[in-house]
Amino acid sequence: MEINNPNKKYKSKYNIIYSCQYHVIFTPKYRRKVLINGIDKKLKEIILENQSKYDYNILEIEIMPDHVHLLIDCCPKISVYLLITRIKGFTSRILREEFPELKSKLPSLWTRSCFISSVGTVSLEIVKQYIENQKGK
Repeated sequence: MEINNPNKKYKSKYNIIYSCQYHVIFTPKYRRKVLINGIDKKLKEIILENQSKYDYNILEIEIMPDHVHLLIDCCPKISVYLLITRIKGFTSRILREEFPELKSKLPSLWTRSCFISSVGTVSLEIVKQYIENQKGK
């Protein structure tokens, strides 16, 4: 078996060669439309700033008023659910400190649930396109 696909980039870490991408969606509590008026920009900035600290790579990101789309690449040694839980944790803490109105609107910023779907080689571009097109809706 030969691992050679010019369209797919492989990484190596922890004695593993891998390429794992996930389409992730998560929402604020009660699906409230609170990711507006600068909160969306700050959320995007926080997620992108912490890529190296938490060992993930954002391939695509789109923040809607009531949900977040991520196309994320991460090492299979780390549970993608645990990674998303961490992302939701540090973003909630920072956003609620910087935007006190979030504390009065919601008991906690994020729901405990999320959508996670693995992305194969063929559909990676399709998922990227889907996430990019979300802003137009």
